[in-house]
Amino acid sequence: MNLEKRAIAGEEQALMELLTRHEDTLYRTAYAYLKNEHDAIEAVQELTYRALKKIHSVKEPAYIATWLVRIIINICLDVKKKQEKFVYNHDVEIASTDQKPYEMADIIASLPTEQQELIYLKYFQDMKNADIAQLKQIPEGTVKSRLHTTLKRLRVLIEKEEL
Repeated sequence: MNLEKRAIAGEEQALMELLTRHEDTLYRTAYAYLKNEHDAIEAVQELTYRALKKIHSVKEPAYIATWLVRIIINICLDVKKKQEKFVYNHDVEIASTDQKPYEMADIIASLPTEQQELIYLKYFQDMKNADIAQLKQIPEGTVKSRLHTTLKRLRVLIEKEEL
């Protein structure tokens, strides 16, 4: 029996091996969303706990990596929601005109969460449209059209910042 099937069957050691195998990707995903090492590490720890509790719910062993990424994204979104409740508005200094006020990461961060997620999965995690569709539980055509819309919006934001 392969590692994925053993993990789904409840073998804790097999799940730990899978988590170790995907640790780098899961950490990078968490860090990309949360933008700090401490929160990213905590998110991966929470993922370990949730995966141990819910591994039996995975129906297709081939999609365990996708399932883990989905969990880490959900954890990160939960953390961001909690953080937003405690954010205070402060006056922000406007950058001088001889500096570029935003880097690409800032521009992507200005997109709605759904669009940020698509960009991240497609271009930073190198996921195929079919895998994104499976992860998000939407048709592949919807993924393509949303990516098209997101890239179009991203181009507009980049051009706006270069003026």
